[in-house]
Amino acid sequence: MAELGNRPEPEPLVFLKPSSALLGDGGTIRLPAYSQDVHHETEVVLLIGRDAHDVSEAEACAYIAGYGIGLDLTARDTQSELKAKGMPWTKAKGFATAACVSAFVPADEVSQPSGMDFSLTVNGTLRQQGDTGMMLFPIPFLISFLSRHYGLTAGDLIYTGTPEGVARLQSGDQLQLDLHGQVSARFTVA
Repeated sequence: MAELGNRPEPEPLVFLKPSSALLGDGGTIRLPAYSQDVHHETEVVLLIGRDAHDVSEAEACAYIAGYGIGLDLTARDTQSELKAKGMPWTKAKGFATAACVSAFVPADEVSQPSGMDFSLTVNGTLRQQGDTGMMLFPIPFLISFLSRHYGLTAGDLIYTGTPEGVARLQSGDQLQLDLHGQVSARFTVA
């Protein structure tokens, strides 16, 4: 999905987050003290069920154990500083609570992975809404690409990309995420 109006790249932009960045449903998001501009990015999250190496797109969905909904948080001001210096984005993307995630719907309970709608409301107002059919890189392509370039391990989480509506979080925000009416999650910003 076209995020921030950036030109689509020929292949996915990949970054990694440490497991210490994970925050489960009902958790409190803690904004890092070094940033004044943390943005949310609502994304479908894939739970990988078994190790995957050199997987074809035709086989890719067989490696998904479940589907969830999550937030990829980015300290946008920090990211801009790091990009200007040609440095990695870890400080902007990997802080504690920067990878919010719901519970997972078992893959066999999702009949149309390429047609799931998802949304984020902030303080009761719809902020982001998307559909997996509108993604720049379809789910099977993402799994195949990642398995070929990096390999995947059972338990890995893949955040798939965000629709328009990326915006700044503020202290006190109440966030509600929904994935196709099958799973939801709530988060509060400290």
